[in-house]
Amino acid sequence: MFKLTSLNLNGIRSAAAKGLEPWLERLAPDCMGVQEIKAQADDVHGRFETLAGLRGYFHFAQKKGYSGVGLYTRWEPTEIITGIGTPEFDAEGRYLEARFDTVQRQFSVISCYFPSGSSGEERQAAKYRFLDAIYLHLQRLRARRDFILCGDVNIAHHEIDLKNWRGNRNNSGFLPEERAWMDNLLTGGGLVDVYRQLHPEETGAAYTWWSNRGQAWARNVGWRIDYHLATPAAAAGARCASVYKEQRFSDHAPLTIEYLW
Repeated sequence: MFKLTSLNLNGIRSAAAKGLEPWLERLAPDCMGVQEIKAQADDVHGRFETLAGLRGYFHFAQKKGYSGVGLYTRWEPTEIITGIGTPEFDAEGRYLEARFDTVQRQFSVISCYFPSGSSGEERQAAKYRFLDAIYLHLQRLRARRDFILCGDVNIAHHEIDLKNWRGNRNNSGFLPEERAWMDNLLTGGGLVDVYRQLHPEETGAAYTWWSNRGQAWARNVGWRIDYHLATPAAAAGARCASVYKEQRFSDHAPLTIEYLW
């Protein structure tokens, strides 16, 4: 089995202070994708290069205290790829791909942090530019290798993916254009929403993010915006999925899926 977890940390130092590493030792994944590390190389050096026996690889944002993604893995990658070749977003540290290639198989695990458009029209426009760019990148990648992309996509796809869907129809993260992009990715784009493959009708237990306002966590007024998106061959190996909510390391919850390898 290959156990892969994903978590938006909302700051790696903050998550570590809330007990991330002891939990990770108990979970014992083979690989973990992290997003929004909000750190630079100097912050990671000597403290976060490894967690629970997993070696970390990172794509830092140029702006301090902002964005950034990483992958922690038990296995040594054959290659690490940072960015998608789009300077606007590569400067924000949004994409890291670890390749694990053998004679029999070419396979990648990707940690990705999609932009949020909730701060205004300018960032929403940037989000649409990112969606266009990442779609083309993933299509080119899919033609060459199997992969699992895990991360914070910042889109709730269907009405069952958030509690207050009626009140959020005009809000970033649940806009018709964003949901149509997900439709396209999972049909013409040929990728699989692995959690929904395993749990097609799950509602509240599937949520992975809660606002820090209005007792959203206590009332489970959440959104499912963290995903494993995989090529069909990789998704076919998925056997079980869970969202961990017994502890809070950030405003997101870890999503873990186990795959036959």
